Amino acid sequence: MRTYRQLFRTPEFTPLLLASAGQTAAQTMSGLALGVLVFDRTASALLSSLAVFGPALAQLVGAATVLSGADRLPPRAALTGLSLLLGTGTAVQALPGLPVWAVFATLLPLGVAGSVGGGVRYGLLNEVLTRDGYLLGRSVLTMTAGIVQIGGFALGGALVTVVSARGTLLLAAGLYLPAAAVTRFGLRRRPPRGTGPVSVAGTWRTNARLWSCVPRRYVYLALWLPSGLIVGAESLYVPYSPGDAGALFACGAVGMLAGDAVTGRLLPAGWRDRLAVPLCVLLAAPFLLFAFEPALPVALALVTVATFGYASGLLLQERLTALTPDELSGQALGLHSSGMLAVQGAGAALAGAVAELTSPATGMATAAAASLAATLLLAPGLRRSPAGRDPLPAAGPPD
Repeated sequence: MRTYRQLFRTPEFTPLLLASAGQTAAQTMSGLALGVLVFDRTASALLSSLAVFGPALAQLVGAATVLSGADRLPPRAALTGLSLLLGTGTAVQALPGLPVWAVFATLLPLGVAGSVGGGVRYGLLNEVLTRDGYLLGRSVLTMTAGIVQIGGFALGGALVTVVSARGTLLLAAGLYLPAAAVTRFGLRRRPPRGTGPVSVAGTWRTNARLWSCVPRRYVYLALWLPSGLIVGAESLYVPYSPGDAGALFACGAVGMLAGDAVTGRLLPAGWRDRLAVPLCVLLAAPFLLFAFEPALPVALALVTVATFGYASGLLLQERLTALTPDELSGQALGLHSSGMLAVQGAGAALAGAVAELTSPATGMATAAAASLAATLLLAPGLRRSPAGRDPLPAAGPPD
């Protein structure tokens, strides 16, 4: 599958894309509104930030406890139920007089459920598309999410001003209803890919099995470390140049979308295994030049070129699915997503700490150097990774 026409003619891809876009728009708008609401009530930048990114951080809890549900729940029912749960939780957060502690108590289960939902969604994508179509389909999902996030932040900011943060939360909650309807009536009923109950023991056992395979371990580390550390550099755009941070983020979005489009649509199959490492290098190398505090036009060009390298994630995800049995694809991709969020947080903390002690420019360059070092250390193992599927060790006793 090499064309967008073939992709959109595939049954169930369009409903899956529309439902994913609807959830992304709702989460973007609600996260912004909740951050504003919490800041207005507490005047705490930390609590406001946690309100925006809390669900993403809570996905780590889900990855360690219930991620086995990504393969052990019926996909259509799981995605429909997740949309309804997120919509209900978002509406609860808009209740007048809700204590701040209750806001965060609501965020935790939503984030845990989101970790399962991501695994279900990408595992289902692997079923809906042929194996040679996963890269193209995943690139379209990624590009759509990026565009929707940009629009969601813009619309959310306008709505917070016009109808208030609480009103924006209610509107975001309403967006989950059409997403639920699309999954319920646009996707066909499928049995779970795996067997057994959803359990903490099952989650840990499968995570251990996934991690025990050396080629797959290298792929996971390559998915997490190089890009996660570069997110640390991007987190310093505001202190680096407060008036130009918007332009830097915009150029980053342009570079990332271009990389996804070229990689997903134009890159020949024979080049995919060869270009993952060079793209990781490209992602980090231009950020090293921020140590010299380049002028704005040069900085914008460097960010655009560097973020093209985020396309390495598509190539590595394709390799991950090739190394993983279909019945574990949901948890494998969910583990990738949760680990990536964790490293992004660590990367932001590292870059921020260096910036506090030195300067934002030095913090950005340090994060880039760490990303480049991680890529160079992982490169030999990635070159040795076989193209075919790697067998998992035998499963333990049933849960």
